[in-house]
Amino acid sequence: MKRNFEHVKRIVIKIGTSSLVLPSGKIDLNKIDQLAFVISNLMNRELDVILVSSGAMGFGLDILKMDKRPAEVARQQAVSSVGQVAMMSLYSQIFSHYQTNVSQILLTRDVVEFPESLENVTNTFETLLSMRIVPIVNENDAISVDEMDHTTKFGDNDRLSALVANITNSDLLIMLSDIDGLFDKNPTIYDNAVLRENVTEITEEILKSAGGAGSKFGTGGMLSKIKSAQMIFDCDRQMILMNGANPRDILRALDGKMIGTLFAKE
Repeated sequence: MKRNFEHVKRIVIKIGTSSLVLPSGKIDLNKIDQLAFVISNLMNRELDVILVSSGAMGFGLDILKMDKRPAEVARQQAVSSVGQVAMMSLYSQIFSHYQTNVSQILLTRDVVEFPESLENVTNTFETLLSMRIVPIVNENDAISVDEMDHTTKFGDNDRLSALVANITNSDLLIMLSDIDGLFDKNPTIYDNAVLRENVTEITEEILKSAGGAGSKFGTGGMLSKIKSAQMIFDCDRQMILMNGANPRDILRALDGKMIGTLFAKE
């Protein structure tokens, strides 16, 4: 299947914690700089770009000199709250080098489930994009919790990014991960694992081949990415799952290069 993204005018880019935080727990400044360059480049091409960024926990752990996520929910929220400020400060500083303005949108699940608040946040997205400002979206980890009678948490930013793509009528979701795409089996276990270049539907086989948890800094795994792809399919949009090691590969992917796995109906 030849890839052609000439129709794409609005893109959601999702980057996970594992792509922003080095194995040492330090922030990957080079990665963030590349990402800011790519998004600014796309904005200069008159494309609309929304960034869904994990990383608040990773940033918070780094700033507070903690080597692992605390067990208590309240402490997790506190660490994320500290990290969110640091993350946005760094994004704002680096994007400014490329003359691009950014904004912050923190979401909880109830915001998008109630029609009035959904309309409000949709209007905010549209206004920011019309002003050529990049919305940077994250879950509001300081207050998002799973409660018995009222769930405010999305679960992970993979599904949040698919939801943002759908409510903003974006043409394409680009999901950056620490893996090259969707394989027919776990490539960390099987040397003969084959990358699926194109996926046209989410089958039971694909669901079974997706497994487990993410890194110690993040929460997402392949299964959440597959579920996100299904959300994209349900709204007749497209998604690329690709490695986030080199964000400049986004530009190559949009030029039609066979990078990552493209989820698109035939």
